[in-house]
Amino acid sequence: MPTGVAIRDVRGQLFDAAERVLLRDGPSALTSRAVTTEAGCAKGVLHRHFTDFDAFLAELVLDRIARIDDQAAALHKSAGTGTIAHNITQALLDLFESVAVAIVSLVTSRDGLRAQLREVRPAGVPILTDAATAIASYLTAERELGRITADADVDTLAPTLIGAAHMLFADRQGIPPGAGDVRKVVTAVIAGVEQKPLR
Repeated sequence: MPTGVAIRDVRGQLFDAAERVLLRDGPSALTSRAVTTEAGCAKGVLHRHFTDFDAFLAELVLDRIARIDDQAAALHKSAGTGTIAHNITQALLDLFESVAVAIVSLVTSRDGLRAQLREVRPAGVPILTDAATAIASYLTAERELGRITADADVDTLAPTLIGAAHMLFADRQGIPPGAGDVRKVVTAVIAGVEQKPLR
């Protein structure tokens, strides 16, 4: 990118470039040079907008977490419709077929990034914790509608679902699981709490 030429939505372009590098080459390949090369801009562009590379990565993670909020709202709205297994399966596919698994690997591999994130998010693993909160909220709504048992422990079920799904998707180089694989896990986890519809 020639000097003096304005770049539209610099942050968005840099975030998208970082995501492409992360998905293609993994967390160890994610450097400021790799990001700016992928984005087609000078290395100094990144450092003009962020104090350092870990600050950039922290903003990337927080930006991707914000997307989960939209998915959470859609999941919550689905309470009372379709089947619980289908709704959760779709939510997990939407989450883990995105960059989420790679972001979790990135967070766990960089001490500086974790330190930056701890300043604004003192507990939990970003992305996974947010997804568990979204599923717990959805399950709470389903419990209130009587579609799962009144004594269902949604605060245990939600992270169990997230952890089990994460294990399915965690092998970045392998063939990703299909909807049937995810549904099988979901069905097994919620089997004890799902209420059978009255005939």
